[in-house]
Amino acid sequence: MTSNTRVVVIGAGLAGVQLAKRLGELGTPALLVGDEEHRPYNRVLLAEVLAGRYAPEVIALPAPAELTRARVTGIDRAARTVECADGSLIAYDTLVLATGSNPVLPPLRGLFTGTPELPEGVHAFRTMDDCLGLSKAVRPGVRAVVIGGGLLGVSAARALAMRGAQVMLAQQAERLMERQLDPGASKLVLRHLRDLGVEVHTECRVRDVRCVGGAVRSVEMADGYALDADLVVLACGVHPRVGLAQAAGLEVRKGVVVDDELRTSDPHIRAIGDCAQHADTLYGLATPALEQAEVLARALAGDGTARYTGTRALTRLSLNGRTPSGRTPSGRASYGHTSFDLAAFGETEALPGDDVVQLTDATRGTYRKVVVRDDRVVGGVLVGELGTVGALARAWEGAEPLPADGAPLLHLLTNDGGS
Repeated sequence: MTSNTRVVVIGAGLAGVQLAKRLGELGTPALLVGDEEHRPYNRVLLAEVLAGRYAPEVIALPAPAELTRARVTGIDRAARTVECADGSLIAYDTLVLATGSNPVLPPLRGLFTGTPELPEGVHAFRTMDDCLGLSKAVRPGVRAVVIGGGLLGVSAARALAMRGAQVMLAQQAERLMERQLDPGASKLVLRHLRDLGVEVHTECRVRDVRCVGGAVRSVEMADGYALDADLVVLACGVHPRVGLAQAAGLEVRKGVVVDDELRTSDPHIRAIGDCAQHADTLYGLATPALEQAEVLARALAGDGTARYTGTRALTRLSLNGRTPSGRTPSGRASYGHTSFDLAAFGETEALPGDDVVQLTDATRGTYRKVVVRDDRVVGGVLVGELGTVGALARAWEGAEPLPADGAPLLHLLTNDGGS
């Protein structure tokens, strides 16, 4: 079977769905090809499904009119077709790779036993199937070890604790979420997890997953200390899903290399989202993926000025079910003792000569920090109450010089700014 579709998008994640949606609105229909059996969903909110706060259907994305469920196995660039696992061919004029990323599975002893399957009780945490498998396995009192203290690991640990599990988190770095947050913000994340009963171990390296009868029983650290475990969650990061691009001979470094028009080394193939490497940068977050989808939609619809020059939008790192727009899927803000919200933008660590304005309220568990360079806001971190985030983000995006007296910046940190 061969279909003649002008634009074909491989990948039904957030980036691919948004691109297909915007192309439809701009009068350029696209065929979306996804390999998961589930309806497209917002991967950012999987932890809220695991926590039991949302049913899977709540985080579903609006499916485009043309959605094909198939696993793409190859790209024929000369014929401009993609081949699917069932033998069917899909023709394209423009192909878009929105293939996302795969979880990193660390080379731990006991993890791989000669089969592609993980031992019983060991779970990755990347897809809806991963989430549903974990949800089925977790129960009050179960001993769960989360390996990895980045955003994904912190989210998973928090969700499991909310389900009543005895959670231990093992982080190799000296603090949590070290890539996104500065030390002050990391301390608040640590306090939040401990308040939920999570036992956090930093600066420790896991070397072994011990299994008995094919099922996990414990996790051993490099220093010989062992953690009993009924469940192990691998949250060690992700790597771009670039197998199709490599097999097709496209330029691939860490990700699929794209220019400002999100064009790969083949002018008929574009790439966006987690799999795309733009200006030597892999973003791996929802906000840049959505921005890239918007730029590419405009370009494919005929806007000759559409260019992607890097993200200039706020990156909200949510631990309480907020979407990138700052609302829960139901449209209501989320509150309560389990709520915890983060926002980071620009450069969160100061360089020599930078000014830093910082406000901390230990009682309320809030933290606000802004980095100023040459009288311009270049980045910041907010933890807890995010009322000021809108005004700070606008000051950063506008890159306008601040008045010399500094009072307006303090006002931005203490006033909601109309966010």
